[in-house]
Amino acid sequence: MRFTLSSSALNARLQSLAKVINGKNSLPILDSFLFEVGNKELKITASDSENVMTSLVSLDECDGEGSFAVPNRTILDAVKELPEQPLSFDIDTDALTIKILYQNGIYNFTAQNADEYPHTQAVPDGAHVITMSSASLVNNITRSLFATAADELRPVMNGIYFDLSTDFLSIVATDGHKLVRNQDYTVKSDTPASFILPKKPAMLLKNVLTKDDNEVVIKFDDRSAEVRFAEGQLTCRLIEGNYPNYNSVIPQNPNNMSIDRRSLIGALRRVLPFASESSQLIRFHIETGKLEVSSEDIDFATSAKEHIVCDYNGPQISIGFKGSSLQEILNNLDSDEVVFQLADPSRAGVIVPAQQPENTNILMLIMPMLLND
Repeated sequence: MRFTLSSSALNARLQSLAKVINGKNSLPILDSFLFEVGNKELKITASDSENVMTSLVSLDECDGEGSFAVPNRTILDAVKELPEQPLSFDIDTDALTIKILYQNGIYNFTAQNADEYPHTQAVPDGAHVITMSSASLVNNITRSLFATAADELRPVMNGIYFDLSTDFLSIVATDGHKLVRNQDYTVKSDTPASFILPKKPAMLLKNVLTKDDNEVVIKFDDRSAEVRFAEGQLTCRLIEGNYPNYNSVIPQNPNNMSIDRRSLIGALRRVLPFASESSQLIRFHIETGKLEVSSEDIDFATSAKEHIVCDYNGPQISIGFKGSSLQEILNNLDSDEVVFQLADPSRAGVIVPAQQPENTNILMLIMPMLLND
């Protein structure tokens, strides 16, 4: 069997798929990529037994069909140093030998039997289906990942929750201290359904999806999900369990402070190093037209204070937040201005973009920290 393809196209696919493979695998064959050649296309598969991702590469020339497995380190090291050029593969599927010819040289190495590679079960027909644009999915995942937990006792908090209703799709993440809720009004269903996407497949999708209008189809049941996108497919096992009622913790706060997002990020960067390393407590003191951002570390006698202009007409309020969590929230919003919705020092602060993207509603929540006045 012989085929020819672009070295840079192959390298790009392999680099994406390599993130699926674990350092230690239960089955030795999972250290390899599965190559399947047919219909002038090369289908490459990588798996860690729970997550399986495939990618398609067009072939310039193709003589024969077949399948074989390639050790991931061998093929990655062989391809990543090559400049853009055609690569000619010559495979003896009986002797399991691979010969790769490139402009100035040749690689020879051993293949593995494709029959040993485990096959995944497809998500059955009759499963729920979500269809959305690639850009929308990748933006929502990117905005949500930082708020997922690493909680062994409550594994449902460790993933991103997709909650499909008759009015919109909510994509939610929370670790109990901060929360992100994205509502996409272009996606809805007559039959409400939900699933929890684990962190690893979410990261894989974030890295592989393009920010364009290409359609992504998510097919899911109680146990697994199948995500089809322009250049391939990801099948993954889902987190089983009931996600907490996230809407019940979002308060209706009456006082709105509008502020320039980048100015506040800059102030936090300057003030946070002077906060206690253990608590990272940042104090907000807000009054008409002015926000005072301050921090202190009593143990080391350090403190910092900075004033920023803001749009606020409510009663004076002092409230504390964890500085690093606040930075993460602000860094994962895109709008120039953000609005803080506040009530009192004991109630969660809600942060939203001053201008919401089209057909989307983004909300982030941060729990307050106790102030010792």
